[in-house]
Amino acid sequence: MKRTHLPLNGLRVFDAAARHLSFTRAADELAVTPAAVGQQIRALEDTLGVVLFRRTTRGLELTPEGEAGLAPLRDAFLQFEESVRAMQSGQSSKSLTIAAPRDVTERWLMPRLARIAAADRDLRFTLVAADEGGDFTEANLDLAIRWGDGPGEHEGLAIDSDGMVTLAGTQGGPDGAIGWPGAPGADTTHCIRVADAGLAIDAAIAGLGHATVPHLLAVADLAGGRVRQIGDPTPSAFGYWLVAPLPQWRQKKVRALVEALTA
Repeated sequence: MKRTHLPLNGLRVFDAAARHLSFTRAADELAVTPAAVGQQIRALEDTLGVVLFRRTTRGLELTPEGEAGLAPLRDAFLQFEESVRAMQSGQSSKSLTIAAPRDVTERWLMPRLARIAAADRDLRFTLVAADEGGDFTEANLDLAIRWGDGPGEHEGLAIDSDGMVTLAGTQGGPDGAIGWPGAPGADTTHCIRVADAGLAIDAAIAGLGHATVPHLLAVADLAGGRVRQIGDPTPSAFGYWLVAPLPQWRQKKVRALVEALTA
């Protein structure tokens, strides 16, 4: 018999009926009707080509064939339970792997993880640098942070933000724009180009021009007086998203992390 064709539901009903030696009590355990138990047993007997129970004046009895298969079946169900527990163990794990762009990790993620870890000393984090938000098919990721106009092919939640903001150094400097991949006006001429928005902020602090970057990344530098803001923040269709495939997104530890990061 092919493994994919194992009559698992019928075997589960057989186990209950064999333990109780009663279709009625098995039905109570399984929350079905006695007739449904009888149908499952008959279907299982037809599939296996054996008789599993016989009725006597003393009630329901297992046949020798049913008796022979019962112990291995119960061992198998115990193995199933162990398998489920093993698969679910990650739900209670205190280890989380997060992929994010370097500048997001440095300016937004790490300060929040520090506060989260201070509240739960058992938490362990692995941080992966990933400009594209990480590849869940190749890495053992629990969560990723991506820049875009939505979560893409995954489940996700937008990180609250005021959009884009233009920054300049506090000591003055050139008036030219600092370019970075994803910067508004990417086709214009820049006085300097850098690899990401975080480096653009660093360049503005150094007095190399003005940088238009996600406000999310500039909050700490603005609060610390390391840069000055030019004008008001402008809305953006793009932003940072916490994302994960549906199985990871449903995990208790991932949901708790998302809630803590966005609180």
